[in-house]
Amino acid sequence: MVKNALKTTLYFSIADKVGSLESCLATIKSLDISLTRIESILNAVYSRPSRANDRDYDFFVDFDAKDANQVSNIVENLGKHTKEVRVIGADTGSADSVAWFPRKLTDLDTFADKVLEMGEELSSDHPGANDPVYRARRTEITRFAKSYRTGQPIPEIEYTAEETETWGKVFRKLISMYPTHACREHQYVLPLLIQNCGYNDQQIPQLERISRFLKDCTGFTLRPVMGLLSSRDFLNSFAFRVFYSTQYIRHPSKPYYTPEPDVCHELLGHVPLFADPDFADFSQEIGLASLGASDEDVEKLATIYWFTVEFGICRQGGELKAYGAGLLSSFGELEYCLSDKPELKPFDPEKTALQKYPITEFQPVYFVANSFKEAQEKVRDFAAKMNRPFSVRYNALTQSIEVLDNKEKVVRFAKSIRDDMKTLTNVLESLG
Repeated sequence: MVKNALKTTLYFSIADKVGSLESCLATIKSLDISLTRIESILNAVYSRPSRANDRDYDFFVDFDAKDANQVSNIVENLGKHTKEVRVIGADTGSADSVAWFPRKLTDLDTFADKVLEMGEELSSDHPGANDPVYRARRTEITRFAKSYRTGQPIPEIEYTAEETETWGKVFRKLISMYPTHACREHQYVLPLLIQNCGYNDQQIPQLERISRFLKDCTGFTLRPVMGLLSSRDFLNSFAFRVFYSTQYIRHPSKPYYTPEPDVCHELLGHVPLFADPDFADFSQEIGLASLGASDEDVEKLATIYWFTVEFGICRQGGELKAYGAGLLSSFGELEYCLSDKPELKPFDPEKTALQKYPITEFQPVYFVANSFKEAQEKVRDFAAKMNRPFSVRYNALTQSIEVLDNKEKVVRFAKSIRDDMKTLTNVLESLG
């Protein structure tokens, strides 16, 4: 692998004549390019008749470039042997380039050790920063996340008595508040997690068991992570209905405080709502919008995520309820957010995306959603206005992202919608 490589995806179209593909591959080899993948939607060499001419063929290839000049060079040289060539995604840093994004579920494996902070290394103000035993334990747990790959069972952690005791304190404190403070979807799912996934104050539930449960509910799955990912990588995973979850727990000296996401935050705050279909759809909508988005738009989407999935409030039955994981995993802010102290604003992605927020203190402003479905529609409308030269959809059958950038792909998508509409029509007719 190229050191500090720029992940790149190229599309090119060739005429159906002897030697066309060989010429392209020879050109790539002569430029010292090592392809990491040539694929099709059938997981074989991608040789689909082109949209422009039934005798043309399209290819998508991935490779790790040394720099932006190498990307430009390969485009220029391939242009001599192809009918069309263009960059679909590349981490070149160029103002006019589309950022590389994962297209297959296995692409998420590249995020395994791309951690910004925390994980093995702790900041000086972390409660466990000066505890060598705690730090060693973190290192032990995070190494499982670093080696994890798509399709593998999530490694089980044998939690210590001290870790379980910390979990129990947090669990008991929070579940006493959920009946009056949590949204109805969270209250509905939590008993199911207790029944099916081993949620109680005597043990820390295992991610693999929870992930299987979520997949049966909404198709969401969990994936272990070493620490904090970049906003782009973290949001990209939502497009595949994947949530990155830590497995380590906060320091026992401060069971009701953590400066970072830990297993209490993930399993008590996030997990219950990923079992709700509308919330799952809303979360995936943010992820789809982030694919190939500019750095500026990713920052806006990350802010929207912050004020919804992390610190969102909704209105249910005339009352305000918390649904954000940052609220549902913090008894202090859970109580504060529904008081008369913070400022409340209606959820509007255009305005929410520009709102500044503190990280180490309670939020002075919260945004209120009327429903998860309405929030999803608003995010979709927001994404449609972003400066991105294509739209995307998630194909659940292949667990891949389809880039809708030409007529043929849109027509194929429309046909699948038409088939679904026929099924819906038949069901409605049968129901009278």
